[in-house]
Amino acid sequence: MATIKRDLRTGKSVWHERRVHHVAVHPLRRDLSTDVLVVGAGVSGALIAELLAANHHRVVIVDRRGVCKGSTAASTALVLYQIDEPLIRLARKIGETDAVRAWRRSHQALQGLVARTRALGIVCGAKRRDTLYLAGDLLNASGLRREAEARRAAGLETAYLTSATLSDRFGISRAAALLGYCDLELDPRQLTVGHLRAAERRGAKIYAPVDVTEVVTTVTWVHARTRAGPIIRCRQLIFATGYELPKAVPTAGHRITSTYAIATKRQPRRLWPERCFIWEAAHPYLYMRATNEGRVIVGGEDEPFSDEAARDALLPSKIEALRRKLAELQPQLDTTPEFAWAGTFGDTDTGLPTIGEIPGLKNCWAVLGFGGNGITYSRLAAEIIGTALAGGIDLDAELYVPGSLEMSRRRRAKRLSV
Repeated sequence: MATIKRDLRTGKSVWHERRVHHVAVHPLRRDLSTDVLVVGAGVSGALIAELLAANHHRVVIVDRRGVCKGSTAASTALVLYQIDEPLIRLARKIGETDAVRAWRRSHQALQGLVARTRALGIVCGAKRRDTLYLAGDLLNASGLRREAEARRAAGLETAYLTSATLSDRFGISRAAALLGYCDLELDPRQLTVGHLRAAERRGAKIYAPVDVTEVVTTVTWVHARTRAGPIIRCRQLIFATGYELPKAVPTAGHRITSTYAIATKRQPRRLWPERCFIWEAAHPYLYMRATNEGRVIVGGEDEPFSDEAARDALLPSKIEALRRKLAELQPQLDTTPEFAWAGTFGDTDTGLPTIGEIPGLKNCWAVLGFGGNGITYSRLAAEIIGTALAGGIDLDAELYVPGSLEMSRRRRAKRLSV
């Protein structure tokens, strides 16, 4: 088996009430040959496939379930450039220079996603939103002030809000908060389908259900064997399988976690001022947003395990916990859930994803460990892999390859010592 199989979600997310456009999905009945094989037809696979098809690569996409049937439909789609790991904490882990690079690149990736989605004319409920980051057990008021200074020094406009300002402007009682600007809300299924359809218009083909069970590499070709028998021969293979990790990928520093979410009934007149995103400087953290129809989506209550039965058994108690926390933060809301679901996601010690070639598998790539920035990092992966397959060098790529930063520091230190 080429990837570790997981039941990535349970329950019905709010996105399933909306229609999406048709995507042509074909059965795989014979061997194929292509430039690039993308394994995974979720948001990561869609963004990567579209960009590669636009760069004149022949692209085939396969998925063992089908389009948007994994983690994508479980996303709460708070599309942020702000990384789970605060800038001042990330600087202590990888150095200030590289931490600033990572935060700036995340910001750039979000702008790239906005621009590309708009250029393709994809309708997915995309709207820019500001983001409130509330004081919590990770950063208190003093920590948030230092974080604001670090972000502004990096060129990322951020406002520090005192407790009084936060209460007067947003009606929220916390010690302090940061206000960030120009994040993005959207419908993740509509976004994914839109990019897949754009890839199709450029010649990409989607096949499902197709389970890749073995990958064999030669000097010039990658052979992907499937459970049903057909073999797909490609120049490059990209595992965009989300949290079903390729078995050959080192997973040190990666964690698989279960998370929970609810969506309330429509109540647009009860929403908080400015409808900004809200999340916490805490671990784990609560996060919330509104939808175009005025529903409130709340997520969190993470558990550090991936056992599907255990995850699903906790769903009723997690729903009640989310309702209670929502009522404490926004007492004017009706917290009764009309949708509730659980999902699996992965994160890393630094909050940064892994994007790069798989050790020991020539011309095979993997993207994983997206944490709370899944859709933003999916765009980032498309940019990095797209540049590499075009023969270019992405100067930030080393940020996302485990061990690369330490090797770069050693090389720099050696040059300086000569």
